[in-house]
Amino acid sequence: MATMTMVKAINDAMRIALQNDPNVMIFGEDVGKNGGVFRATDGLQAKFGVDRVMDTPLAESGIGGLAVGLGLQGFRPIAEMQFIGFIFEALDSIMVQAPRMRFRSGGQYSSPITFRAPFGGGVKSPELHSDSLEGLLIQTPGIKVVCPSNPYDAKGLLLSSIKDNDPVFFLEHLKLYFSLKGEVPEDEYTVPIGKANVVREGTDVTIFTYGAMVHTSMKAAEIAEKDLNKKVEVVDLRTLSPLDVETIVSSVEKTHRAIVVQEAQRTAGVAPELISVINENALLSLDAPVKRVTGFDTPLGHPLIEDEWIPNTKRIVNAIEEVCNF
Repeated sequence: MATMTMVKAINDAMRIALQNDPNVMIFGEDVGKNGGVFRATDGLQAKFGVDRVMDTPLAESGIGGLAVGLGLQGFRPIAEMQFIGFIFEALDSIMVQAPRMRFRSGGQYSSPITFRAPFGGGVKSPELHSDSLEGLLIQTPGIKVVCPSNPYDAKGLLLSSIKDNDPVFFLEHLKLYFSLKGEVPEDEYTVPIGKANVVREGTDVTIFTYGAMVHTSMKAAEIAEKDLNKKVEVVDLRTLSPLDVETIVSSVEKTHRAIVVQEAQRTAGVAPELISVINENALLSLDAPVKRVTGFDTPLGHPLIEDEWIPNTKRIVNAIEEVCNF
């Protein structure tokens, strides 16, 4: 085992993928010599050459189109979108061309593409850089959406994404890149796509969440146990599409109360979809309505007020108290 930051674990996953499969390629803006804005691809071009780790023009539409074309030719592209807010120019490739390839061709072709992008607030970045656009992505049939919360899962899920024969959008929370370290095997391993992880056992209420909100929710759960005498279960979704319905329903049947925490805006997205899953599969197990703790229905707050916009432990603890006292 080695101790790695999340960005190092992501880098190590791509190193292994390039080493083990000659069809894996990485491209994006500044991913080559500079190693990416956050050094996620640091050293990979020097090790594997400019034909396999290449810089592209500042044109997200070109990055997306290149990924689709290479996927059709049997390659396994890893296409980096420098920041999540820059994907709009590439949405035709990400949300139309790649996800429909298997459907359109009657199974003759697929799009084994991994789209990577940093997202998420808490780092005081400029407008568009920290937006949470996972709600936009999960509505698209044919593309899987993955969001790790720790270095171990990041490496294992990224290796699973690269091996997948359909497109995967791999979300990397900006705040977790360097703030979090963990033990990560240096060899190849995978974490299955579509499987959530119960990171804290509890009996009184379940929090479903993902990304950086896993850590905020864990802190809130500790406060709730100390101050409210409530044992809170925390489930890290890890995959946002497809959701792990079995784990979600099992946890609700155990605790009888649920809260969904997402950093993204309140309307649409993962939270309401997950609440629908609970209502359809475990409504009679609920002792209270499912509650959401989310961002607000505005653009992500200006850096001076960003910390008030993003869900915090106080808001989550208040939700725990409300649900348990319903």
